[in-house]
Amino acid sequence: MSDVTALVDRIDAEFSEAQKSIESFRDQELAAYQGREQRLEQFHAVCESLQGVWRPRIDALAKKFGEKAKVSPKITPAERAADFEFTSPLAQIHLRFSATTDYDVRNLVLNYQLDVLPILMKFNPHAQVEFPLDAVDPDAVAKWLDDRIVDFVKTYLALHRNEYYLKGKTVTDPISNTQFPKYAAAATLDWQGRTYYFISPVTLRQFQEQKGLPVS
Repeated sequence: MSDVTALVDRIDAEFSEAQKSIESFRDQELAAYQGREQRLEQFHAVCESLQGVWRPRIDALAKKFGEKAKVSPKITPAERAADFEFTSPLAQIHLRFSATTDYDVRNLVLNYQLDVLPILMKFNPHAQVEFPLDAVDPDAVAKWLDDRIVDFVKTYLALHRNEYYLKGKTVTDPISNTQFPKYAAAATLDWQGRTYYFISPVTLRQFQEQKGLPVS
């Protein structure tokens, strides 16, 4: 019978090599994890440094829409976000701005996400830009945000002029016979259990004169 000592040595060598590989893998993963954690702290610092860039812009958008917009901020270890819910009789409108990072935590990732239901017209629903964490340009971030906010405003206004969204939601001035969305009415009058909409205070006065009503 042949000696199996050499075989046992070879088996042990394989197990030893496998153990070394496992330990090397553990060390690499630990180093990678610690590196990501360090860069995550850098991400937090970058986000804090950009508060003066995005907060006044988010506030300006919210202020412009007033009661028509509900803003919900969100802060997690890997994300800063602002969610807007817009009140509109024509559609459900949700807008989100977020600052995140990639898996390896090497870049600041800014996202713009717009959801409009129902979808009855073309618009840009998403945009994204990345900046290396160690080379974030506040001016470039500000410009990107400004452009996205203006894009949203254009979309919002276009939606409220779009014939498909306005279908079945227009009113008629009883004097000029002009059809227009309710929100565009310059004046309204409740009379005999009905609300009348006017494109101008001039047509309202003419209606009141025709009906023998007090002119407001």
